This record gives sequence, C-alpha cells and structure tokens, in this order.
Amino acid sequence: MKPASGASHRHLPTSPFKPRPPAPPVERFSVDDRVTHDRYGLGVVIAVEDEIAVFVDFGSRQERITTPFNKLYKL
Repeated sequence: MKPASGASHRHLPTSPFKPRPPAPPVERFSVDDRVTHDRYGLGVVIAVEDEIAVFVDFGSRQERITTPFNKLYKL
C-alpha cells in the first residue's frame, strides 16, 4: 500500500465531480460603516470583534452579527 501524498488530484474539465468554487473573501467592516441587513434593515456598525462578529445599531435594537456575513451589506 502506498502512503497518501499531500498533492491534490487534478480535475478534468469533463468530470461530473467539479471542484468547489473558491470561497468569497470575508467582508471587512469598520466602526461607523453604514450597513443594511435583510432582516433588521439599515444600521451603523458600532463595534468590530476581529473577523468574528460585528455589533450593529439598527435604531430600535442592537445586534451582534457573526461571520459569515451573508445578509449584511456595506452601503
């Protein structure tokens, strides 16, 4: 038995097993960025926890939104 090599296998263009598309880059937010969220609406970023989460003030409520920021968009 051969040991497993660290090299990845080459994918053929006609293969039904397509490789995963590369992950999109993580959106970076900073304090005072105006944002919109699909559920909560318009808001302003009030704090950032590295690349883990952002705190957003939506006026009537404040929410901690964790990565990936699927529904949070910078305006």
